[in-house]
Amino acid sequence: MTKSKLDSRVAILMCTYNGASYLQEQLDSIRAQKYENWHLYVSDDGSQDSTLDILGNFKSRTGRLCIFQGPKSGFCQNFLSLICDNSIKADYYALSDQDDIWYEDKLLRAVTALSGISCETPALYCSRTKLVDERNNETGLSPLFKRTPGFRNALVQNIGSGNTMVFNHAARRLMLEVGSGINPVVHDWFLYMVISGCGGVVIYDLGPSLRYRQHTANLIGANTGFIARFKRFGLMLFGMHRRWNTHNIEALSGLREKLTPGNRFIYDEFSRFRSASLWSRLIGLYRTRLYRQTLGGNITLWLAALFKCF
Repeated sequence: MTKSKLDSRVAILMCTYNGASYLQEQLDSIRAQKYENWHLYVSDDGSQDSTLDILGNFKSRTGRLCIFQGPKSGFCQNFLSLICDNSIKADYYALSDQDDIWYEDKLLRAVTALSGISCETPALYCSRTKLVDERNNETGLSPLFKRTPGFRNALVQNIGSGNTMVFNHAARRLMLEVGSGINPVVHDWFLYMVISGCGGVVIYDLGPSLRYRQHTANLIGANTGFIARFKRFGLMLFGMHRRWNTHNIEALSGLREKLTPGNRFIYDEFSRFRSASLWSRLIGLYRTRLYRQTLGGNITLWLAALFKCF
């Protein structure tokens, strides 16, 4: 990388809530990053364990931490409060959970990938993850997605785990425009929709960039395996996917005019045909060419259209 690229400032946005059990390992992995021009911003949602003590110690040792009081409205709103805090300014923004372990080249890989894109073009980097248990024993990898990222995919599926996401300032400007008062299902899925929908670039790294800890306190897990897929199918039949799509469509409405003309057509069509007659739903799905990443996922998508579950 050139010196100018190494000088790019990265704001790491971390949300915490009673994370003392694993937080120190995550902070140590951030401190060990090969890419050194970072500053950590933490929004704590009212921790009652030693989370704030651990953060205070890290701040005193590094001088590279700002702590905010979270909105106490759930993890999605907590992340949005950081993403949309205009007092935080950087060239790139990296999302961080409180309990993972970053590879030492995580930020370097992300900035290297994003630095080849014009600073005026919204851009998002995300990657696969190495799955580990509570004791940091490896249990597998997150799913491998091979189809090209895009808005047609983003409307019906999130391929990027938020703890791997890094995005540039052009993408951040879009989030500032829509603001933190929205109510999408999750912040990372919404980022994927916004950036792909508004003509941005989405980079999906086939190699893992962190160790994603799976434990009983996880708010969102890796969603791998047959049992997870079966549960998601059940959620679809009981209308959960339909409610999710309603939330996402409403959240995205504030940026409708920023969508590319082709993506605005897809957005409008999806908003319309998901509540239309059976024939209109099937025709609409065919015309918009919405897709998920796997054959099974696409079969489920067509079943959702058949049973009016999206």
